[in-house]
Formats: sequence, structure tokens, C-alpha cells
Amino acid sequence: MEIRNSLKVVTLLFALALFSCDGGGEKPEEIIAEEEHTSPSFEESKFNAQNVFNTLPERQMVMDLIAEHKLEYNPDLLNDPNSVGKYSVEFSKGINLGIYGADLCVSSSFDQTQESMVFLKCVNVLAQSLGVNSAFDQRMFERIDANNNNKDSVLEIVTDAFRKVDEILKYNNRPATSAIILAGCWIEGLYISANMAETVQQEKIIKSILAQKESLKNLIVMMESVKLEEGAKYILEGLKKLHESFIAADSATKFDKAVIADITKQVSELRSKVVSVSIQ
Repeated sequence: MEIRNSLKVVTLLFALALFSCDGGGEKPEEIIAEEEHTSPSFEESKFNAQNVFNTLPERQMVMDLIAEHKLEYNPDLLNDPNSVGKYSVEFSKGINLGIYGADLCVSSSFDQTQESMVFLKCVNVLAQSLGVNSAFDQRMFERIDANNNNKDSVLEIVTDAFRKVDEILKYNNRPATSAIILAGCWIEGLYISANMAETVQQEKIIKSILAQKESLKNLIVMMESVKLEEGAKYILEGLKKLHESFIAADSATKFDKAVIADITKQVSELRSKVVSVSIQ
């Protein structure tokens, strides 16, 4: 099975690197050696992850939009790297791995080399804590260093690393953690793009945000198909509430920031809770 990773303009900056799965590759070293006998929920989570990505189009659109509208890098929208060591339970580590992965993609897209390396370190810390650090080995860092001046190559390298994370978790029967990481990535991307739309106010960007209702629906179905720990269930509830805001915006005829005001409010509240160390 192949899950292709792609984007829809600024709205999906978060997915530039995460969860591109190519079923033709070899299993990572940490994946269990014996033949896997997957449960229905495991198969369902894989299927719906594919649905999420099938609703997100091309990466190059993001780069073009940044150039076209001269979008400016705003580090205040990204998660504080100093918080990385404070996430203490698996779901908070997983969802913030997705958050920092999205932030890594955003900083890379804006050619912020130093900040990209900071977010890469955050990703590595959480990956190690989750037992998937083999995805971020020395070879990967050497490849990034060798391609430091090639933005697209760096993003491809990070893509490969997160693909390994997804494979490791799923082959080790941890689909809930994989789903949580994807949710963090999705939430951060929508949060950043909605806040960018406040400044740019381009109809094209507003429409691209509204178009994410389908990927959100598929994300919710995927989250419902895995067994979330009790402390993580608020994430699913927040996504469902956010989906209601998308539905309410269906009747829009004028595409300005007022149309996505409630979406921006809901995703900002959910994202604030996700990155908060006080509730971990």
C-alpha cells in the first residue's frame, strides 16, 4: 500500500514532510521481525490515513504561494522548542512530534536554516522518547547537512524519516500513536495557515482552508478507528467540534477572514491545549 504525501497551498504546510508511506520498502530495523497479523482496527487506521492524504494536493503549490504573496515567516506561530522536554506522556509526546514536524516544515519552507535545525532536534528528542529514533539516525543528519542549500531535498529527507516513524509504529501495533502524530501535524498546519490568512486575506487561501473539511472528516474517522488513551480523547472531541465549524461555513458566498473566524478560534483553542505542558 502506498500513502502519498501532498499539500494544499498554505493550509497544508504541516504535511510537507510527514507520513508518506511506500509499501515497497524494507521494514525498519525496529519493526518486529515476525509476520504481522493485523487487527481490523489496525487495517482501518491505515486505510483512513490514506484517505486523509488523498484529499491533500501538491507540495509545489505551497512554495508558489509563499513567493506569490510574499508571505513572511512568523516564528511566534510555532511551538516553543524549550517545551520539548516537558511532554511526559505518550500521547503528548506523539501529538507534539507532529506539531514540531509541521514547524520544521514551515521553517524549512521559509529558508530558516537555523530554526529548522532547532525543530529537527525537537523532533529527534520526541522520536527517541517514543522509541522511533532509528528514523532519525546519523545518516539522515549527514544527508541534511550535505543538502543544506536545497530546500526540496531537505524536505524529502525529512519525509523519509517520518515515513519510517509511521512504519515502525504501525508494524509494532501502535496505530493510535501514529494517528496522534498525524493529528498534531494537521492541527498545527491549519492553525498556522488560518493565522496567516488573518494577514494575507486572499480568497485563494480562504478557499483552501475551507477545502480541508474532507481531510478533517477522514482524520476524525481514522482517530475513531484506533484506541485512544483517556487523556487523549479531548483531541478527537476538539476535531469534531472543529468539523462543525467547517460545516457552518459551507454556505459562504464571500471568502474573507470572517468566513473562517470560528474555524480559526476553534483550532487555536485546540492547538493551545495540545501544546500546553500544564495538562500533560
